Amino acid sequence: MRWFLPALLVVVWLGLGAVGGPYTGKLADVAENDNAAFLPESAEATEVQRLQERFSDQEVIPAVVVAERAGGLTEEDNRYLATRARDLAALDGVVAPPQPRPAPDGAAAQLVVSIRGDGDPAAVVEELRAALEDGTPDGLTVLVAGPAAQIADLSEAFGGIDGLLLLVAASVVAVILIVVYRSPILPIVVLFSAVAALGAASFVVYLLADADVLTLNGQSQGILFILVVGAATDYALLMVSRFREQLRETDDRFVAIGRAWRGTVEPIAASAGTVIAGLLCLLFSDLNSNKGLGPVAAIGIGAALIASLTFLPAVLALLGRTAFWPFRPAHGSAKPEHSGLWGRIAGLVGRRPRVVWIVTTVVLLAGVAFVPQLKASGTAQSDLFLSEVDSAAGQDALSRHFPGGSGAPTVVIARDLQAEEVLTATRVDGVATSSIVDRRGGYVLIQAVLDDAADSEDAQATVARMRDSVHAIAGAEAKVGGQTAIQLDTQQAAARDQQVIIPIVLVVIFLVLALLLRALVAPLVLIATVVLSFGATMGVSALVFNHVLDFPGADPAIPLFGFIFLVALGIDYNIFLMTRVREESLRTDTRTGTLHGLAVTGGVITSAGVVLAATFAALSVIPVLFLAQIAFIVAFGVLLDTVVVRSLLVPALTVDIGPKIWWPARLSRQPRVGNRSQSQASDSG
Repeated sequence: MRWFLPALLVVVWLGLGAVGGPYTGKLADVAENDNAAFLPESAEATEVQRLQERFSDQEVIPAVVVAERAGGLTEEDNRYLATRARDLAALDGVVAPPQPRPAPDGAAAQLVVSIRGDGDPAAVVEELRAALEDGTPDGLTVLVAGPAAQIADLSEAFGGIDGLLLLVAASVVAVILIVVYRSPILPIVVLFSAVAALGAASFVVYLLADADVLTLNGQSQGILFILVVGAATDYALLMVSRFREQLRETDDRFVAIGRAWRGTVEPIAASAGTVIAGLLCLLFSDLNSNKGLGPVAAIGIGAALIASLTFLPAVLALLGRTAFWPFRPAHGSAKPEHSGLWGRIAGLVGRRPRVVWIVTTVVLLAGVAFVPQLKASGTAQSDLFLSEVDSAAGQDALSRHFPGGSGAPTVVIARDLQAEEVLTATRVDGVATSSIVDRRGGYVLIQAVLDDAADSEDAQATVARMRDSVHAIAGAEAKVGGQTAIQLDTQQAAARDQQVIIPIVLVVIFLVLALLLRALVAPLVLIATVVLSFGATMGVSALVFNHVLDFPGADPAIPLFGFIFLVALGIDYNIFLMTRVREESLRTDTRTGTLHGLAVTGGVITSAGVVLAATFAALSVIPVLFLAQIAFIVAFGVLLDTVVVRSLLVPALTVDIGPKIWWPARLSRQPRVGNRSQSQASDSG
């Protein structure tokens, strides 16, 4: 059985990889990148979408073709636009023939192309762009903007997730593992474990998304890839480190892997459980996109956990010391922990614990001081991209020659009896024109073109004023929707989510830590340090985003996502440290146990932090503002947490507080009886 069970587990995982692996590349087929699909059922813009079904059986998404010439449009330009309008009407998915509409200044014209929303708008936009390239007059600039074009550009931006992102993340992890292990074999084993976990997670997520059980979008897909690779590698580092320790204690590889598994199963399972619990708190979100991310990422962490506790130890058992070639740990060889860097850091913490934790706290508070500079009130949709895209350039061109909201009008639906009163109420500051479009079944549909670009903050302010105005009409039951209203409702829901979800996450993590450490003081200390680290990270991020990277702002969901990832993942490293500290304190005392736990876990936990930071940094290869900001926040925050918080602040506080940190439990010192205590220590390790 020593050989059969590990071999069987390896074969089973190879089979799972063969089945699930192809689904990693299929996730984009079931991903939705339309902002409207992410709104809560109760949002006003969602209600307007439902009411619009009274006026049309088809949902349409507009694409706006804008043609611009600096010296004014020529007769050749006008003939070209008329011809292309007829060609575009023949495209599959286009609902009605578009009509060219010249700008008042004569330097541009637009065609609003209505695309069927229940099809594939991104594919239709690509066909539309290809058709426009044919015979374009010299000097005429033709671009496609509007909501449908933004969907197409997002789809193209996320198109690299299943290839480029995974390749970059895996390459970075491989380099780090080679440096850490100085072995060509272990990196392959660890990466295969991560890839196998990703294949299993992708298979489950694909089936659930395809059955409409959960919502998947490009952002969730990218985060899934990064989380699985990063978490699986972190768990592997902990398992491999314990295995190497035990190979110095015994010459039997199977005994060594058994001890390593028993010594790491609790912290790895607790770590994964904490992250899963934190992610599932996103189910309390009003936004469907957040609700979808919670279970998607939780499935990924669960797959990483299972692979790390089954496939990885099975391969290590079969390979034994060969896994560490050419630097194989010999039975009885010296333990290097206390003679290296981490031994010296432990010595510093032991000599001046109070000075260490006070200085590190002051440094972190300095970072927290810059949190008010974080601009997380939202950005224009055109600012979502970090590279030049047609939809953003086209929107700029539209704004130069037409009212900014052209092509994406705001929609107002009300009772027909108050139609004229509601129409008058829509004409608030910021509205260029408004008119009644249709009357049907006792309701009226009004469209308003805004002065500002539909995806701008000024346009959102106009929609807010319009809502206040039309809502004041008694009995009209007026509701305001459309592209700008969707973005406004999304941002308001994100702000509400922060107030609701962050306290829930803190309570859940406290309960997990209290059960794991059998204490109440230690969980409070650990949560306080991680929250302090999160605050410092957001402050530094504000400085970098505003003054170094010159970002236009941030999505309101950025603080919530940063909190979820940094607090859950930051607690991970504290779990890795404090479970070992508690284990050592049971055999000695709190001070000795803390310093020994810091010395023996310092290298592996820091390596795990570097791996996770590097994998999240890989998100920056996707040219989307949200992902670039999440990449920096998590990468910097994880490094800050592993290098400062877990290495200095937490152990210094633990030493200074002493045995009271385990209150209300009391850790009794176990007697040491000759060599028997050493054997017991090895078994528990």
